[in-house]
Amino acid sequence: MTAGGAALARATAIVATLVLLSGCGGLFGGGGPEDVPLDSFSAEQLYNRAEFLLDEDAPDEAATMFGEVERLYPYSEWAKRALVMQAYSYHLDRDFESARGAAQRYLVTYPADEDAAWAQYLLALSYYDQIDDVGRDQGLTFLALQELRTVIETYPDSEYAQSAILKFDLAFDHLAAKEMEVGRYYLKRGNYIAAINRFRVVVENFQTTSQTPEALHRLVEAYLSLGLPAEAQTAGAILGHNFQSTDWYQDSYALLTGRGLRPDATGDGWLAAVWRQTIRGEWL
Repeated sequence: MTAGGAALARATAIVATLVLLSGCGGLFGGGGPEDVPLDSFSAEQLYNRAEFLLDEDAPDEAATMFGEVERLYPYSEWAKRALVMQAYSYHLDRDFESARGAAQRYLVTYPADEDAAWAQYLLALSYYDQIDDVGRDQGLTFLALQELRTVIETYPDSEYAQSAILKFDLAFDHLAAKEMEVGRYYLKRGNYIAAINRFRVVVENFQTTSQTPEALHRLVEAYLSLGLPAEAQTAGAILGHNFQSTDWYQDSYALLTGRGLRPDATGDGWLAAVWRQTIRGEWL
């Protein structure tokens, strides 16, 4: 059979299946004495119906139908594909817990299958897509980072790796933003030591995120408020070296020069160590 003939046969089978299923009761609609039990249909017919429901923007119903494929034909190729499609359908329906469960079952049952990378990506998304508020507990962010890292490290050549890298960076920035939020809270209330501890976490552990310039500026503010000019100057020096074009550096420079100081790496504190390590490359 030619490729065109095979495609036509496939399309004809799908249409026939949908016509058949559309007249049945239960999950298929219709009702009445002509109801036909689900096990009267082949795995392919049930799978096609689930895809149809997905195309009709009914992901919850599609997920249920994909589940029937797995339940009735548990050892078939259709069941394997249906399981990952069920995870995808649940995710579209924003039923993240169910999506996560289906994706995890797929990874346990078919760890070496070609769709394992997709299942792992869906698992990561089940956490990532719930990260919507910096003010919330960041447990989901940590879990998203763990699962995204698995995508990146286990499936580096997959079509999902690049997207996972981008989302990993955004989630990482999200954690840093949480530290900044708490640090600003303490800073506004004059609890400078607690604020410094939060900003230090950003500078040391999240230095590649977009939060770092502000963290260094807030350190300048906090150390000046504590009467520790050497630490403030060092924070300003790091800020000036790495982020001189930012408004945060301009603000820090104004604060320092307003007190007769200048950005300058000095002293032996933790910021001086950061200066030596990141600016001068001295790690010992």
